[in-house]
Amino acid sequence: MVETFLKYLSFEKRYSQHTVEAYRKDLQQFSDFLSSEYEIADFTEVKHPHIRGWIVDLMDQDLSPKSVNRKIATLKSFYKFLLGREYLEANPTSQIKPLKTEKDLPAFVKEDEITNLLDRVEFSSDFSGQRDKLLLELLYATGIRLAELKGLKDTDVNFYEKTIRVLGKRNKERIIPVGNSLIKLIGDYQKTKNEMGMKGEKLLLTDGGEALYPMFIYRKVKTYLNAVTTLSKKSPHVMRHTFATHLLNKGADLNAVKDLLGHTSLAATQVYTHNSIEKLKAAFDQAHPKA
Repeated sequence: MVETFLKYLSFEKRYSQHTVEAYRKDLQQFSDFLSSEYEIADFTEVKHPHIRGWIVDLMDQDLSPKSVNRKIATLKSFYKFLLGREYLEANPTSQIKPLKTEKDLPAFVKEDEITNLLDRVEFSSDFSGQRDKLLLELLYATGIRLAELKGLKDTDVNFYEKTIRVLGKRNKERIIPVGNSLIKLIGDYQKTKNEMGMKGEKLLLTDGGEALYPMFIYRKVKTYLNAVTTLSKKSPHVMRHTFATHLLNKGADLNAVKDLLGHTSLAATQVYTHNSIEKLKAAFDQAHPKA
């Protein structure tokens, strides 16, 4: 039953292996709880009180509401699947609601800090320096996710159209326009890469010519952001937040930003408008006589 559901997530929903493993762990944890607390071994025997009991148990373990909500979402998806495949007649999660959470505004780097990073920080002229600068420029200029950056190929760059093809979540493809400076940066980097005899289809490579791995990208981003910002969060995803926030602050259309980010829902993009609203509030408080 569980394995069938996980295969459905992998092959029909096209979820990443990382996401599928997270679902597997949540369901295993729920199964262990059912066995120890209620002596239930069959998911189809589960009722609403059993799920409520698990949620209370998770809260007693001091899990954050966000973490508990993720596990609730796993159960909702699982039981919706079982209902659709007629394993059961009623959905025990139908009355389960997510816990209330505090909505954190997405952290982003200020415009002057990004300018300092990309225009004033000196990168070495060798392969490593060119690669590091291109890595940062790509994250800020396109707003792509870490996995999308890691998966970029040389052939994904269209120098004539000045676009980059990105393969996003669930293998959804999108085209992102880029500027002349980034196109030139990519061309110069590829020239250096070719001169060094580095082969492989991936655009960005390590010094040893291997494809980038997540921790490599995290370390690079954190190292360079440390030089320009005091933000507590310094990650590739912060660069994505920065891309979206700066676009909206400059008046970009929300739907256009949604498409650039590869969001399926406008609600996922609207979170970035809160930063713009906060900026307007700050301007009002500072300048309006009646503030």
